Amino acid sequence: MPSLIRFFQTPEAFLAATPRRGILCFTNGCFDLLHPGHVQYLADARALGDFLVVGLNSDASVARLKGPGRPLQDEAARAAVLLGLRSVDAVVRFDEDTPLDLIRALRPDVLVKGGDYRPETVVGRDLVEDRGGRLVLVPFLPGHSTSRIEQRILSGRGVTLE
Repeated sequence: MPSLIRFFQTPEAFLAATPRRGILCFTNGCFDLLHPGHVQYLADARALGDFLVVGLNSDASVARLKGPGRPLQDEAARAAVLLGLRSVDAVVRFDEDTPLDLIRALRPDVLVKGGDYRPETVVGRDLVEDRGGRLVLVPFLPGHSTSRIEQRILSGRGVTLE
């Protein structure tokens, strides 16, 4: 199992333990069930810079955003899976519903979100761009979503690689 040594409970803990080097990329999400779309998205995000930090919604935050029965895996399990990916350099937990405070603290050079977002709806975009950074919207790998996987499992159809 991947070590949780790169899983930080606060942005302050991350900043104290990790010297700033090169271009810092940031993305965030619940990452409740990691699927091929996530893997491709995170690899694409990492390719935009030198270091990728994933902001991970806490269990309480996921429950507020996704509803009862979520998360399907606790935050330590979700962090361990993310840290098992070559593309992810660190994971920082946040308890709020949006990563705005985390973005403010980490000051990323590149803010990455999925292609389902419009630039004007991305939380923290103004903070990053005001510092000379940029927002990159990465297209999704079609046919993959946690909600879709959950529906297939509950219907007894299982999961297939499409």
